[in-house]
Parts: sequence; C-alpha cells; structure tokens
Amino acid sequence: MTPFADIEAALDGFDSARIDAGEGDPAGRLLGLAEMVLENWIKARDEAPTADEREGFRLLALHRQGARGEPSFNACRETCREIAYHANLLRLEPDHDETGRRAAMMAMLVRHLLLFVSGKMQVAGLGEFCCSSRGLRSLDRDAAQAPEYTPELTKVA
Repeated sequence: MTPFADIEAALDGFDSARIDAGEGDPAGRLLGLAEMVLENWIKARDEAPTADEREGFRLLALHRQGARGEPSFNACRETCREIAYHANLLRLEPDHDETGRRAAMMAMLVRHLLLFVSGKMQVAGLGEFCCSSRGLRSLDRDAAQAPEYTPELTKVA
C-alpha cells in the first residue's frame, strides 16, 4: 500500500508550469496516483487489485472492483470517469494551449478521489454522496445538537 500522505505529497508537488513546457507524461503520472488511491481501498478490503481494464483504463476496472459489495462507493464513479476523460485530453492533444490547465484539473480530480477514499476508509458511512456537505468532523456530533431545518411555507397570492 502506498500511504495516502505520499500520494498527497506527489499531488502537492505537481507543477502545471513544467507541463506547459512539455516535460513528462502528466496523464500517466496522475493516472498512476489515482490507481494507487483505489489500490489502497481494495487492499484494505483484503483483495488483490485487478490488472484488468475497463474502457481502456485500469482506473475504471479498479473502481468497479472497489464498488463490488459497497454501493456507496459508486459515489466516486464520475470522478474516476472525469480523470479518464482528462487523461484522454492530455494524451490526444499534448501540445494544446490548455494542456497545463487540463493537467491541473486532472490533479484536482485525483485529489478529490484521494479525499473521498481516505475519508471512506475512516468512516464507513461517508460517501452516500461524493460531494456531500457533511464533513468527517460533523459525523462525530450528536444529531440533537444540530438544529432541524424546517422550510417556511409561503402563500402565493
């Protein structure tokens, strides 16, 4: 398992300016980091990560494997698909004017996946919705402390 802190450090060190200068394979590096995130999830479930591909991406096969038996894990499916989409953009048009911005967006998506999976591993109930406004800290609070939301009904004349 690759520690999440190491993956996050690699994302922190990701430099879109170097990509604009034509250095390296940003799609490959970022896909590799995203795969490491999902590998951690699968290994934590005492399974061996697949080497298969779905729609040309191992990332999507890993997501499918990780979601098996865990319906709430499907919440990050679209994030994985967006990562694959940005990898395609970077690989199909490496000299595009927006390459640096596309790579930066892909890095943000990988970070989003990292935060979701690491949070999911900490709190089993997290992830009913991928972009839920409920943070990890709010899950510890007593439900009685939070005021209940009651929408006001207004009459339309």
